[in-house]
Amino acid sequence: MINRISSQINLNSFNSRIEKALEFSKILEKACEEVKFSGHAIERLKQRNIQLTNEDVEKINGAVRKLKDKGGKEGLIVYNNIAFIASIKNNTVITAIDAENLKENVFTNIDSAIIL
Repeated sequence: MINRISSQINLNSFNSRIEKALEFSKILEKACEEVKFSGHAIERLKQRNIQLTNEDVEKINGAVRKLKDKGGKEGLIVYNNIAFIASIKNNTVITAIDAENLKENVFTNIDSAIIL
């Protein structure tokens, strides 16, 4: 009888640990899907006084997902007169260029582009 109770307690503890691990796995998976901004990109956003809302970041995140689905590795995202260069494979925005600084710029080493 005591062995059965002890086994049941251990099983409940084990199930609880499995549930927590699965929950953590889902949080980690979602975090990995979110686009990140490199230190350089953050610096450029500040220098150029570009302020992004949560909605803006979500749209950029969606653009990165679309480029990834199409096999992109390094992409140009044009959104609200701002160009973002992103490492698609790393889910990371590398730099941001506002409309004023876009003139006569040449973008190299990109294999995909999306205009939102």
